[in-house]
Amino acid sequence: TGGGYSPEGEFWINGKPIDMVDYQGTLTTLWVAAINNDASLEVTGKSNSKETYRMVGDPTEGALVVAAAKVGARSESLNTAYPRVQEIPFDSERKRMVTIHALHDPRPEDISPFDDEKIKPKGYVIAVKGAPDLVLDLCNRYQCMDDTRKTLDERQRMEILRANDVMTQNALRVLGMAYKVVPEIPTNIFTDDLEKGLTFAGMVGMIDPPRPEVAPALDMGRKAGIRTVMITGDFPNTARSIAESIGLLRPGKQVLTGPNIDTMDEETLFREIDATDVFARVSPEHKLRIVEALRKHGDVVAMTGDGVNDAPSIKRADIGVAMGITGTDVAKESADMVLTDDNYASIVSAIEQGRVIYSNIRKFVYYLLSCNLAEIATIFLATLYTGVSPLTPLQLLWLNLITDGAPALALATEKGDPDIMDQPPRPPSEPIINRFMRVGLLVQTIAITSVTLAAYFMGLHLFPDEPIISTTMAFVTLSFSELLRAFTARSERYPVLKIGVFKNKIMNIAVVTSLILLLAVVYIPFLQPIFKTVPLTWEQWQYMLPLLFVPAIAAELTKLVMGWVRSKRVHG
Repeated sequence: TGGGYSPEGEFWINGKPIDMVDYQGTLTTLWVAAINNDASLEVTGKSNSKETYRMVGDPTEGALVVAAAKVGARSESLNTAYPRVQEIPFDSERKRMVTIHALHDPRPEDISPFDDEKIKPKGYVIAVKGAPDLVLDLCNRYQCMDDTRKTLDERQRMEILRANDVMTQNALRVLGMAYKVVPEIPTNIFTDDLEKGLTFAGMVGMIDPPRPEVAPALDMGRKAGIRTVMITGDFPNTARSIAESIGLLRPGKQVLTGPNIDTMDEETLFREIDATDVFARVSPEHKLRIVEALRKHGDVVAMTGDGVNDAPSIKRADIGVAMGITGTDVAKESADMVLTDDNYASIVSAIEQGRVIYSNIRKFVYYLLSCNLAEIATIFLATLYTGVSPLTPLQLLWLNLITDGAPALALATEKGDPDIMDQPPRPPSEPIINRFMRVGLLVQTIAITSVTLAAYFMGLHLFPDEPIISTTMAFVTLSFSELLRAFTARSERYPVLKIGVFKNKIMNIAVVTSLILLLAVVYIPFLQPIFKTVPLTWEQWQYMLPLLFVPAIAAELTKLVMGWVRSKRVHG
């Protein structure tokens, strides 16, 4: 027993240094792990006579290669001494990988079971790596600390399984290692005889500690109405321990295994899905059934994965998410979204940004519709009453392109409501123009139309001989009220004073620019005949000023009333 560390340098996987490797058991375990492996180490630099290495390949495979290298066995030399001649790749059904190696040049220093000069076997070695319980079932002997091999009886089997339980309870992902020497390779390697009569070498436990940002992201997602479910091929104890450490496994919820799912029909799984936060020891078929059951519940399902076997469930989910770093090409091609950093927190951030974007689209539509409907209503009612339009075609074009357009574009830069991730998910069938927006559109159409017509008819009454004054008053009142209304459109729920009147710099620039241009077409002489305007006097402004703020005040009161209605619905 003890620890062994190579003095050659530092090891890295995916840009992160690997912690120390401590081993307890036979070095044969790490020998099997190193030769039954598709990862490799590359030298990336030298400093003070020490080398820095980068792992190339799957992180799990890489961890095993690093562990062997740290006790002095490099995969390059092992591949020379034990060249691979055939293999049976890992798959999620068999849960193990088998490689066949020629016993070319065993050496005492290569941590193999043949470290005695007297032991120079000829033939081939069968190396097996996989789920400890399944690998153990293939063994009839086990490796002792003195490198002798003894018969594997039931007592020893139970002791090994108990050791596996202890490791998995500590959130370790555990792999069992076994081997045997044969004189010849079978003609058909896909036979049960190839893997029978193995010697159990030991187990390797590894952990990729949860990133510190995962637990807060899970909590944020839960507040947003996002339920996260763990689906893994690991042992239940490992899955439970990790899920508890990050707060994913909620009190009163259960861990369900693949064998449990096999005993359930679709209706039973449908009932159990709500009570389960962790699924362990699952196969691709189980993942597909879990996705189907969640969708049957009416949930919008996002499925993450990185392997070829994950592709069907990624494809079947509403939103397929593939890992960008460790994901296979098949998984990426099946997905709707690829995570470039393989980080769960990025999914929650993407959901938050998606909510902000959708909310801004609603604000954009809400603001433009309220302004355009008010313009239509103003022209229709004034023309119906007087037979003359209160606005000229050029003024209408100005309103749509300058007055409405710039603030509407500025709404797209909003950062979202403070509680955007505390709001429940919207129903998938809910239209952009929902009930609350329809009420707001009605209120704003009435408010903006009323103040514009009030300014227009006031101008006709006070200055009957100069109809151009009433047209200018209507044009300025409509423009100003829409620009002030733009500030209230920045949030559908929060009052403008709470989110900060001038927090959106783009909105400030858009509104101020539109106001300056509006005053220019009213007060610059050479523009007046083009836009059919006249300079307004202070007396005329006095009549208009109280009207300008009415739509904005109406919008704020609408938020207050709608907030009260929402609260009544939630709390009964």
